[in-house]
Amino acid sequence: MAYRTPDVYVKEISIFPPSVAEVQTAVPAFVGYTEKATRSKDGDLSGRPTKVRSMQDFETLFGGPQNDYGSTQPNQFLASVDVTKDAAGLVTSVDAVDIQEPKLTYLLHYAMNMFFANGGGQCYIVSVGGYKKTSPSIDVDEIMLGLNKLKDEDEPTLLVIPEAASLSDSDYKTVTEGMLAQCASLQDRFSVLDLLGGGDAAGFVDHDDSASSVKDNNSQQRNREQLGSKNLSYGSVYYPFIKTTQNYFVDEAEDLVQVKLDDGSGAPDAAVGLGTMAASNTQVYNAVKAEIKNHYVVLPPSSAVVGVYAATDENRGVWKAPANVGLSRVVEPLVKVDNAIQDELNVDSTSGKSINAIRAFAGKGTLIWGARTLAGNDNEWRYNSVRRLFITLEESIKKSTYWAVFEPNDANTWVKVRGMIENYLTQKWREGALAGAAPSDAFYVRCGLGETMSAQDILEGRMNVEIGIAAVRPAEFIILKFSHLLQTS
Repeated sequence: MAYRTPDVYVKEISIFPPSVAEVQTAVPAFVGYTEKATRSKDGDLSGRPTKVRSMQDFETLFGGPQNDYGSTQPNQFLASVDVTKDAAGLVTSVDAVDIQEPKLTYLLHYAMNMFFANGGGQCYIVSVGGYKKTSPSIDVDEIMLGLNKLKDEDEPTLLVIPEAASLSDSDYKTVTEGMLAQCASLQDRFSVLDLLGGGDAAGFVDHDDSASSVKDNNSQQRNREQLGSKNLSYGSVYYPFIKTTQNYFVDEAEDLVQVKLDDGSGAPDAAVGLGTMAASNTQVYNAVKAEIKNHYVVLPPSSAVVGVYAATDENRGVWKAPANVGLSRVVEPLVKVDNAIQDELNVDSTSGKSINAIRAFAGKGTLIWGARTLAGNDNEWRYNSVRRLFITLEESIKKSTYWAVFEPNDANTWVKVRGMIENYLTQKWREGALAGAAPSDAFYVRCGLGETMSAQDILEGRMNVEIGIAAVRPAEFIILKFSHLLQTS
C-alpha cells in the first residue's frame, strides 16, 4: 500500500498459524434393504445416501422390519399347539410344543436397533430396494450399486453391510473386496465386516461342494479366503453372530403367526392366523403370545460393533481399541468361543487374517474380545485403533491444509504449515493418542528446503511435508510373572 495522506494507519498482522479442525471419526454408512425410502414422494430416497440421527428418523424415512406377505412366505411363525381337554370337552391345558421361527432375509431394521442401542449416533443409510414379496433375496448387484453410491460422500468413516453375510461365497467376496477397495482408495473410511458362516453352531459354516456335496473340513480357511487378499488393513471382521433381545416382528393383525391346533381327536386343524383366536380361543392365544416372546432375532454383529466404535470414540477417543466392551441388547453369542477357538481366530499363520471374537464371560456379559484388522500379521497395521487413528489424523490435516495450495512456496508458508500440524499433534499427545514422554518423542513434522524438498521440487510447485507419529497401541496380552522369593528373615 502506498501512503500519500498524512495519518495514522492500523494494520492487523496474522502471526498465529491456522488450526486443524478434526473430522468426525465414527459416522457409519449402512447399505441394505428397507420397507420404503421416502421423504416427500414415494421412492425419492432409493439409492441415495441419507443421514439419520435416531431410530425414529430411520423408521420415518425407511419404514419398519420385514412384514408378512401371506401364508406361503418363509418369514412367518408357524406354531403347533397341543390342546388337552377333559371328559366334558373343556380345555385343561395348552402347550405350544413347537414354533418354527421366521426366516429373515432383510436385517437392516433390526441392525439399526442394535446400532443405536450400543451408542451409535448419526449415520448414513443407502436403501438399495424394498422388501421383495415373492422369493425374498439379497442381490449382490443392488448391494454393490448402493456401496458405489458412497464414493461421492465425504462424511462416512465406517462401512457396514449386515446382509452381506447371507450371500453366496462368491457374492460375499465381491462385496467385501469392494468395501475394502473403497476404503483404501479414499483413505478416509474403515470397513466392519461379518464373517461368512458366523451363524453356524459348529463354529464355521461347512460349505457344500456344488459338484459332489462333499463337506470341506477346512471351512475356517475357506471363510477367510472370501475376504480377499488386498487392502486388509482397512477392515476388521467379527465372529460369531449374536442372539439379540429383539423379538420377531408381529404385524398388527397377528396373521404373521399361523397356529395349528391338535386336540388329540384327529388330524391337527388347518393353520389360522393368531389374531383370529384373540376372542375365540383366549387360552391358545395367550400361550402362543407368551412362547413367541422367548424367541429372539439372531443378527450379524457388525451393527452392534459400530455402535461400540461410536461410543468409544466419543468417550475415550479413536485411538482407544473398541474392545473389552460389553454389547447391549444381546442375550449371548450364537457360538461359545473359548481360548482354544480364539487361538485360531486371532492369529493365523497361513492367511495372516485375524478374526475378532465376540465372547460371553461369566458375570460380565457379552464382550468384544478382539481389536485386530484383517492384516493380523502386519506390525504397522495390526490393530484397528491404529489404522483408524491414522485415518483421522491424515484426513484432518489434509482438509486443514487446503489454505496453503497456491500460497508462496517459501519459508513463511512452511513455518505456518509446520506450526499448524505441530499444535494439533501436541494436543493429540496430551489427550493420550500418541506415545512418548514428551511431544518430541511422540511425533515430528518436517518441511523445508534441503530437508524435505529440493530446489527442483520448488520449481515444480511441490511442498513436501513429512510427519512421523508414534501411535499408542492396545495392550492385547497382559503377562504377569510370578516367582518364589527365598525367606531372608
